Amino acid sequence: MTGLTQVAISARKTIRYIIYVIIFLMVGKVLLDATIGIYKKIFPPAPPPPTVKFGKLPAVLFPDTNPSVKLSYVLETPGGGLPKLPTQVKVFFMPKINPTLLALDVAKEKARALRFTSEPQQISDTVYRFVNPDVPSAFEINIVTGVFSISYDLIADRTPLNVKPPAAEVAAAQFRSSLSAAGILPEDLAGPTSNEFFKLSDGRLESALSLSEADVTKVNLYRKSYDNLPSLTGDPDEANVWAIISGSTNRGQQIVAAEYHYFPVDESQFSTYPIKTAEEAFNELSAGQAFITNLGLAKDGTTLKIRRVYLAYFDPETPTDFFQPIFVFEGDNSFTAYVPAVSADYYGE
Repeated sequence: MTGLTQVAISARKTIRYIIYVIIFLMVGKVLLDATIGIYKKIFPPAPPPPTVKFGKLPAVLFPDTNPSVKLSYVLETPGGGLPKLPTQVKVFFMPKINPTLLALDVAKEKARALRFTSEPQQISDTVYRFVNPDVPSAFEINIVTGVFSISYDLIADRTPLNVKPPAAEVAAAQFRSSLSAAGILPEDLAGPTSNEFFKLSDGRLESALSLSEADVTKVNLYRKSYDNLPSLTGDPDEANVWAIISGSTNRGQQIVAAEYHYFPVDESQFSTYPIKTAEEAFNELSAGQAFITNLGLAKDGTTLKIRRVYLAYFDPETPTDFFQPIFVFEGDNSFTAYVPAVSADYYGE
């Protein structure tokens, strides 16, 4: 009995020690993982060097509408200074649009889908004009780039305004449906939407305060975010693809104005490039080297408070080779300015 008792005691001790070792190893692993996680947060590994496989980049194609004013700036951001941003960002390739022998036929198909069934009138080598035979509406398209506009003569025919305009969500859905029917609703045109209301006054469309006062609804369709950065246009209040929608049930009268400036981005072809620091970008802004897309209420000599600084992509309204990052500076009264983000050494002449 004494021998068996001793064996039982030894077995229990062995099991107990094994349990202790297992608990120690489990707790140790948790502590080790937590320590490694904290260390990586405090001392993150350096990112791989930028690939810069596109070589030197062309200048960002900002609109040629920069106001000639001299401003000064002070930082009053939520953090009290400039944000800490990545040291490199992706640049995406934008495929070139090459003319084809079928370009005019493709344009005719788009026009018919949008209710413009007449034979086109040639305006220039690449621009053609179609009209709707039933209403005073015209469709002009560049058959090479695909850029087009729609206009409706509301002075000649006010009947599209006889019906209450649609709510913003309905107007956006109608516009998307029209683009889809014409085969020109790309997948990445899935970003945020914005809207405005307008009323016809003295032959012109003027801003209306609400839907109840409006004759038509304007909707802006923006491109989606790329690499978690928003896509912004030359006018932050207007997308490159927009339409003014009436309440008419006649599809030929629903779109009373529109602009379509869309150029594809190839998400599979990109390269990383080093970018300026936020301090360098702010210095360029202070030196008058930024593109001011919205002056707000600022006048020559004004000192502006910059409230927010972040990175975005610039969505051009004209064809270009690359979808490039920018610094965005936002201030009081809707002031907005852009600075190219890629380090200056990587821009061509």
